[in-house]
Amino acid sequence: MRLSVGLLAVFLVALGVAGAAGAQERPRVRDLGVVVGIFEPGTNNAITDVPDVRVGHATVIEGAGVRTGVTAVIPHPGSLYRERVPAAVVVGNGYGKLLGATQVQELGELETPVLLTCTLCVWTAANALSDWMLSRPGMEDVVSINPVVAETNDSYLNDIRARPLRPDHVVAALEAASGGPVAEGSVGAGTGTMAFGWKAGIGTASRVLPPVLGGYTVGVIVQANFGGILDIAGAPVGLALGQYAFRWALEEGGVPGRDGDGSNITVIATDAPLSSRSLERLARRSFLGLGRTGSDMANGSGDYAIAFSTATSVRRRRYLGPRPIEDQPNEQMSALFQAVIEATEEAIYNSLFKATTVTGYHGTARALPLQDVLLILRRHGVIGGEPTRR
Repeated sequence: MRLSVGLLAVFLVALGVAGAAGAQERPRVRDLGVVVGIFEPGTNNAITDVPDVRVGHATVIEGAGVRTGVTAVIPHPGSLYRERVPAAVVVGNGYGKLLGATQVQELGELETPVLLTCTLCVWTAANALSDWMLSRPGMEDVVSINPVVAETNDSYLNDIRARPLRPDHVVAALEAASGGPVAEGSVGAGTGTMAFGWKAGIGTASRVLPPVLGGYTVGVIVQANFGGILDIAGAPVGLALGQYAFRWALEEGGVPGRDGDGSNITVIATDAPLSSRSLERLARRSFLGLGRTGSDMANGSGDYAIAFSTATSVRRRRYLGPRPIEDQPNEQMSALFQAVIEATEEAIYNSLFKATTVTGYHGTARALPLQDVLLILRRHGVIGGEPTRR
């Protein structure tokens, strides 16, 4: 949906953006006329536009200090252990705890769903995921499992040392996983996360290539929790709002502040028939989308990308011996690279636009002030009149 400038204010007033809006009341970035890139999104503009992919959340809010959760990404509805998908993990900055990464890198395949959660919740999530997988039909003889669990640190809003995630939360996210629209913002693993000094969380987006380029879909979901200088489609929003990393160092007598160590996890799905090597190349390009938003991938930021292909022609079935597989040629990868850059950038914006103000363990993380942001975007020609493409 592309709105004229005159309708933007009406849209926001109707949604109650100026007040304490609920997670479902805040618009996505595209709803407000911001068009990122050249390729069109899928039906839901979400990772679930890739066939078979499902997403589930469990949001954990308890008392005044627990603000966390878990998000599950399931590549296909069959037995992932028996019918594995090619996959790759790429490290942008390795300050993090991505459990299961070495086996994915070594074998080039994924045998469990991917979980996103908080830093000190990783091991609880991995144990619960292992139990859930081992209890599936046909898993009675399995004696090894490689749960893949990624994290960001939500300790500003969440009493992280309490390690509040429980196995039933993980099971709830896995059992709730579905296709279609994906809840974004302050939900699941994004309940307590922040980006650029604002409340952020879960964001998702997708791109569909034109038929002449293969017609494949690339979907992305992010757990955004990092710093830098926010840029939205070329507009210097962080500078204009006066909230950005290292501002304190540029002011006389400035007091060191929180400059945005945190982390960002990007999970990428595609139905293009890609090998693990090609998926590694695809995952690496997602960091260009992260960079476009203004991330500085700080010292304490664990920035990882996990990519997998859902194409049935490249799935790996145990003990069946060699078989022919499809393999996208290198010369046809560039459009997929462009798609993942665009989807990553837009997913991060959605994580910010959809997030609500949250008060937690150490204080309050304010939602991005959309009225002010819209004025900045209009001033820089990002919205208003003909859409400006990134």
